[in-house]
Amino acid sequence: MKKYITAVLTASLLLSSYSYSKNDIVDTAVEAGSFKTLVAAVKAAGLVDTLKGDGPFTVFAPTDEAFAKLPKGTVESLLKPENKDKLVSILTYHVVAGKVNSKKASKLTAAKTVNGAKVSIKPTGKTLQVGGSKVIKADIKTSNGLIHVIDAVLIPESKKKPTSTQSIIKAAIHKGVPLFNAGHRSQTAAIYMQAGNDILGQCSSKACATSKKTIKTAMKKASNESCTTTQAWIMRHAFDKVLASAN
Repeated sequence: MKKYITAVLTASLLLSSYSYSKNDIVDTAVEAGSFKTLVAAVKAAGLVDTLKGDGPFTVFAPTDEAFAKLPKGTVESLLKPENKDKLVSILTYHVVAGKVNSKKASKLTAAKTVNGAKVSIKPTGKTLQVGGSKVIKADIKTSNGLIHVIDAVLIPESKKKPTSTQSIIKAAIHKGVPLFNAGHRSQTAAIYMQAGNDILGQCSSKACATSKKTIKTAMKKASNESCTTTQAWIMRHAFDKVLASAN
């Protein structure tokens, strides 16, 4: 029964949405006219040459309407040069290496994207659900792969790993020392206090209990001081103590 349902679903997708383009993925998206935001994003991310390459690739392509569903200002922010890495991460989460047509996709539970993370896939009704989106047009064949049109932008989960206590401290000292020596004591104190907050916010294991206690005590003492030079030195001494105990 399960195989029968899968077959019917696949047939529905193929018959209702089959199309073909002699152009590559990028040019096909441009010609369609409904992927202007996606094309602009691909250009801003520097992925045009990649997606015009031999591939093959399978692209889950959000329409302009899909991008419009994002919170106001999100697209504009992502297109800024300083957010290029984040944009690349999001766009490559929409790309799978190889050709994954609807028939093959309907038998999968997830697919590994070029981003490195997996996106979930499951049949739903007469279509497929990919992550938090639905495929609204499947199996658009291009010269270097396939396009499945989706109704929402896929956002990958953050892959950022917690930074170690030592790394936070070293980064703070690296920023703080030049500022302190240049006479910017208040900025140095602010950097050190923020580093302390970062450590307290992520340090929860028994292994870092001592470090956490040292930082917490120093922050309390520094907060009671009105002199930013003293605040900076209190935190610096605490940082040095934590680093020394780790060696």
